[in-house]
Amino acid sequence: MKKAVFIMVPVLGLMILALAMPTGSRGSIWHFWNTDSISGKITDRVKVGTELEFRWREDKDKHFYYKHAQIGLEYKVNDYFSAGAAYRQVDENTKDPTGEDWFTEYRPMVNLTGQYTLEGWKLKDRLRISYRVFDIDKDDVWRFRNKFYIYSPWKFTSLKINPYVADEIFLEEHKPGIYRNRFYVGVGLKIVEHVGGGLFYLWQTDNKGDEWASFNVAGLQVKFSF
Repeated sequence: MKKAVFIMVPVLGLMILALAMPTGSRGSIWHFWNTDSISGKITDRVKVGTELEFRWREDKDKHFYYKHAQIGLEYKVNDYFSAGAAYRQVDENTKDPTGEDWFTEYRPMVNLTGQYTLEGWKLKDRLRISYRVFDIDKDDVWRFRNKFYIYSPWKFTSLKINPYVADEIFLEEHKPGIYRNRFYVGVGLKIVEHVGGGLFYLWQTDNKGDEWASFNVAGLQVKFSF
């Protein structure tokens, strides 16, 4: 019982942190994100993977505004730590002040991930360091992201529905402090052998200088693994 309480404290802490962050008015706009990935093991320690993601925004235009393609490699050092490198190419439409509706970003990344399991609860922390290069008149920058997950020990039905919560903070060169926070509540599941996925709700808040702006995301993930 004491161990269960010990685990639930950081879960509640993440929820309180996300809900307590200064946001101005809570965003009412909804986004839909779809992520599809394929990964496979080359050896017991080395895994490769590819990923595609597409995003739509529900506003007055209800438009498709983002896509990325990614390829990466991960090396499992031991049961508690892994390191990897990836390359992501992003195409995004933000109606940039330069007049370019769509721009491309070239993003090499390094991922450092630690994990630990206690009484069935899985704690996972991923540090991502990326270098963002743009094809518009915008400075190249370093970005640091840290995402902390807590997976429950529970798996329901034959789909092995596994609830989790996560929180991710963003820091970037030339920006003061944390400029973005993402809070997740979701479930992972196994559809059939080698095919899984998940559903999640994400609340994103962004520091706009004089206020925090936010929006809601409904997410769908499909994962193929071999």
